Amino acid sequence: MTGLARIILALLLGASPAAAQQVTVDSGTIAGTTIAGGVKAWMGVPFAAPPVRELRWKPPQPAARWAGTRAATMAAPMCPQPGRGRTMNHYFGNEAVSEDCLYLNVWTPPGSPPAGKAWPVVVWIYGGAFNVGSTSMANYSGAELAKKGVVQVNIAYRVGPLGFLAHPELTREGGGHSGNYGLMDQIAGLEWVKRNIAAFGGDPGNVTIAGQSAGSMSVAMLQISPLAKGLFHRVVGMSGSPWRPRGGVGLAEAEQQGLNVQKALGAANIEAMRDLPSDRILAGSASVQRDATIIDGRVITGDAAATFAAGGQSKVPLLIGFTRDEGNANLGTITSKAEYEAAVRARFGAQADAVLAGYAPASDADLTRATNDLQRDMSLGQQVMRWATAQAKSGAPAYVWLFARRQPYADGISFADHDAATAGAYHTGDVPYWFQTLDSLNLFRTTRNWTAADRALGEQMSDMLVRFARGDAPDAAWPVFDPAKPKLMWLDLQSKPIDWPRAALVNALNPTPAPLRAPQANRPRD
Repeated sequence: MTGLARIILALLLGASPAAAQQVTVDSGTIAGTTIAGGVKAWMGVPFAAPPVRELRWKPPQPAARWAGTRAATMAAPMCPQPGRGRTMNHYFGNEAVSEDCLYLNVWTPPGSPPAGKAWPVVVWIYGGAFNVGSTSMANYSGAELAKKGVVQVNIAYRVGPLGFLAHPELTREGGGHSGNYGLMDQIAGLEWVKRNIAAFGGDPGNVTIAGQSAGSMSVAMLQISPLAKGLFHRVVGMSGSPWRPRGGVGLAEAEQQGLNVQKALGAANIEAMRDLPSDRILAGSASVQRDATIIDGRVITGDAAATFAAGGQSKVPLLIGFTRDEGNANLGTITSKAEYEAAVRARFGAQADAVLAGYAPASDADLTRATNDLQRDMSLGQQVMRWATAQAKSGAPAYVWLFARRQPYADGISFADHDAATAGAYHTGDVPYWFQTLDSLNLFRTTRNWTAADRALGEQMSDMLVRFARGDAPDAAWPVFDPAKPKLMWLDLQSKPIDWPRAALVNALNPTPAPLRAPQANRPRD
């Protein structure tokens, strides 16, 4: 193991590993490690067969059984995806890459569960615009949640065109369905948890699925998928919701996108595409428009709004939210009140006067705050509100947060993909607080000067997540979402429940859809 690998593994595990811990799962016996605070960890546990060669663009198949004891002490490769440079904001070291990537990591609390009981389980599904992501990024470590009495499982899934690609030939192979291979991987991971987690002391009858960005979109898709019913009992969605203008495409449109990928690759058919190495698939398809949410008729049978309206979703408690300064509704470059007003009028038409009144900058100095608030509410704010509203109408509880803490950056720090001066409470900025992994952002250089108050906020937020996973409200003061009187929990150095800012206007915002932006080749996104 290289020195770099040892550093990353130690952060993932919490400290240098000690004695092996053996557990028998349905494919064989695995040996993990005991780490800081008595937490036990198993890394790189196979939950499905490698999706390679003839299994590329196939549903996940059962993992092969092995004889003897398999070491589960090293992170598995991440699925094929663009790499991350060392000056990127979320750089946690270089990871191996392979199509042989369907593995999971497990962290369990110290000792044994109380007599006759089992620990609640949190299954983490990474984000990354359905194009990047890894179970073993240091900010997703389950060591700290495990110390609080939760079993955490991070499951991998195929991303990019290897995970989400429909095609007429694949549809024929799949009995009339194709496209959602990454979601099928997630379901296979949850099925593994249901079969095996009791061997780790976890409760298969108390599983919370959680994800951020594309991971949050994933848990929403799992909530509406008929194939995932009964595999989880609570949902946590961070900064991602399918209640958006392009919340899913039909199979015919997705198949055409697959044909466009085939053409870009210069391949004769699917078998010829299976012959190509994965890096050729990624590079050749990078500029082709391709949706990752496919209504294929099997994994996903309808969009989220229609499924909830028909009562077809899993009716389980929901904890969802977003950050103060995220949003993907691009109003363009705004440098003056005049430009702001022009941009609003261009996007909102007859609604522009109401929008300008609700999001009015008092001066040019307030432009950034007004613009960020509007762009957030045009996109994730409204999308999260509509998910919470559909949830409440179904009779199941929803709890909503808004994360507002701006991270304390080190003086003079710069990033290739992130402007510390203007980022605010950015997309993904809440994740290291939920997992208490703040130090992962200082792994190779000091990028943040964390304060005691930041660590206290992380302690508070991880406690909220654990309480929800146990089956309680995330906080005694946290109100259940009510569409008639929308409230949310403001998460900052002074957290508190508040009325949802501009709630009526947020729900009514109806901008002209922005044109689809061309994919950016090889650009990771958290």
